[in-house]
Amino acid sequence: MGQRRGNAHCVPLFLMTNSVSRPTTRAWGAQLVELLGSMRFAVSLLMFICVASIIGTVLQQNQPDLTYTDQFGMYWYAVFSKFGVAQIYNTWWFLLIMTFLVVSTSICLIRNAPKMLKDMRSFREYIREGSLRAFPHRIDIQTGLTSAASLARVRSWLKKEGYAVKEKTDASGTLLAAKKGSANRLGYIFAHSAIVIVCIGGLLDSELPNRLQIWLGSKQPIPDTARFVSDVPEAARFSSGNPSFRGNVSIAEGNSANTGILALSGGQYLQMLPFDIKLNKFIIEYYETNGMPKRFASEVTITDRETGQVSNETIEVNHPFQMHGITLYQSSFHDGGSKVSVTGYPLAGNGSAPFELSGAVGEQTGVTTTLNGQSKNYTVTFEDFKPINVEDLSAPNPGAAQPKTFQEDILAVTGSAAGRNDKKLRNIGPSVSYTLTDDRNQSIKFNNYMLPVMLEDSPVFLIGMQLPGDSMFRYVRIPADGKSTVSEFLAMRAAFNDKAMRLKAATAYAEKNQDGRIDKAVIVQLAERALSVFAADGFAGIDKYVEGEGVSESDRVPAQLREPMKKILREYLLFSAIELRNLAREQAGLAPIVFEGPDAQAQARWFDLSLRAVSDLANYPAPMFFQLKTFQHIQATVLQATRSPGKLMVYGGSILLILGVFSMFYIRDRRIWIWVKPGQDDQDSRMMAAMTSQKRTLDFNREFERFRHYFTGNEKA
Repeated sequence: MGQRRGNAHCVPLFLMTNSVSRPTTRAWGAQLVELLGSMRFAVSLLMFICVASIIGTVLQQNQPDLTYTDQFGMYWYAVFSKFGVAQIYNTWWFLLIMTFLVVSTSICLIRNAPKMLKDMRSFREYIREGSLRAFPHRIDIQTGLTSAASLARVRSWLKKEGYAVKEKTDASGTLLAAKKGSANRLGYIFAHSAIVIVCIGGLLDSELPNRLQIWLGSKQPIPDTARFVSDVPEAARFSSGNPSFRGNVSIAEGNSANTGILALSGGQYLQMLPFDIKLNKFIIEYYETNGMPKRFASEVTITDRETGQVSNETIEVNHPFQMHGITLYQSSFHDGGSKVSVTGYPLAGNGSAPFELSGAVGEQTGVTTTLNGQSKNYTVTFEDFKPINVEDLSAPNPGAAQPKTFQEDILAVTGSAAGRNDKKLRNIGPSVSYTLTDDRNQSIKFNNYMLPVMLEDSPVFLIGMQLPGDSMFRYVRIPADGKSTVSEFLAMRAAFNDKAMRLKAATAYAEKNQDGRIDKAVIVQLAERALSVFAADGFAGIDKYVEGEGVSESDRVPAQLREPMKKILREYLLFSAIELRNLAREQAGLAPIVFEGPDAQAQARWFDLSLRAVSDLANYPAPMFFQLKTFQHIQATVLQATRSPGKLMVYGGSILLILGVFSMFYIRDRRIWIWVKPGQDDQDSRMMAAMTSQKRTLDFNREFERFRHYFTGNEKA
């Protein structure tokens, strides 16, 4: 002992250091592998993936930031945005969890699959006779047959029950090791392999391959200065050999494209395609009964850039096109630069003469108007044109309906979005959206419909505005005249802004007033004042005028007289406005309106809507509005170009998972060991047998009882 201790002291220091550090390193590595390959770790990862998948299913993905802000508020949106819930399946932490799950399951397979395969092939024929006594399901009997007869009987039963058998004979007797259902172990291997394959396929089809190129610094987003494809630098382009991508290809009718746009990490990149796509025609078919769309598709010409092969294809929903491993789906569509001609109507001053303006969607044009005696320049940008607008006119306030995209109109009446109340939906015709920018660079968006809409039994034109900071459009209803135009209303509006016309209308009303207790000059003064205030600020202006906003307390109407004064001014406004309308009609060469006869109710509704519209226009943020006159519709399609090499892996993994689950649940393993030993004489033999299974179910117990009964009859083991 002393000599051994002395030898230890003679070991060099560096050898002692290595002898200590190596086990520590191996222990640390073994613990890490043990953790990654443990069931607990894999289940934890699966729980995170399940929670993330639930969030991604409940919360609509890839929506604008404003959608989530409206839904959750600024605080919670800021919290959720830290975790990227809007694109949860492509966040770094979700992809990292998927990667760890692949590693964990792979380690589990590497560690256990060889053992399982070896156990499947093994008959365990080296089991000892004494070991059989430890099994709970066993028999030990004297057969009353010779050894050869007993062996023949055993072989016959095992063959009939489908067991594979291996025999081993020695001096003491013969051992028959039998097994069946060993494929049950393949179920575990298949199921775990399926998880690995599906996860790898999902990672390949995710944005991970592209994000890796971005993170490694080889790719940069398209700069803001790039206006054309030729301006995009090479660093912002993904080659046509990119292994995995999902991007959008936008093509207007008559144009071609060979690139798609990828939205990654808050930037946009150009994806090159190995073929050219020309949109010959975008097809939209409508139902004859109500004008609703029933089909949309893209007729395209595909030219292979490598071989020059040309093919004409029709791409529509559920009918994609595939070439070079890239699949083109009909994703959506939008305006492709439709040419529009609009009529501008002034809303300021006492003029009502219209003017014409032409342009194309996406283009800008200038317009000059005179406001308060001064010329003012505006820039008109035509944002969008829609040939159809499908609305539910039975809604409580359809005039306040928000303009939808052309695609939303389509989806509202087709597919799963169509409901049982489709009869209430109506196509209310074309519309144009434009932005009006003044010389101070202040922009406001407008949305106006071309045709009148029947609301509350009256035809009205809807002109919408979206003020800065508003998320919704507000609509003014302008009543249509007998010719389905806005001419009569605009003439009446212009009359409200004409001082001479207001005075003439007030005088005409005073002449018809039969109340001799009131001086006609006072009536003229009050009626003219009511018309003037209403023209400037609508119904709200009457209340402000009587309340004395901006006037010293001493000059205000006494508080006890304010309500009667409001009532008088509104009455004078109503009757003098009737005279004002007739004066405007007289200037236009039309007969005066008399509220009698069969059309009296319709005329009363028109007059009421006109007053409401004039009041609303007092807050209209532009001195003009544009109504669509003619158009040439040019449609653009949006095709989704997808290369997903992991798709087949996911399909294969799913099939493998089904096979694995089937194997685990419906294939039961059985093992039987039978020792047959000769007795004292050749007329008798002894049989010792034991049966076991991984899961001792009721089926296993029934099979053992059949086995026991077959060899023992009514005897108990």
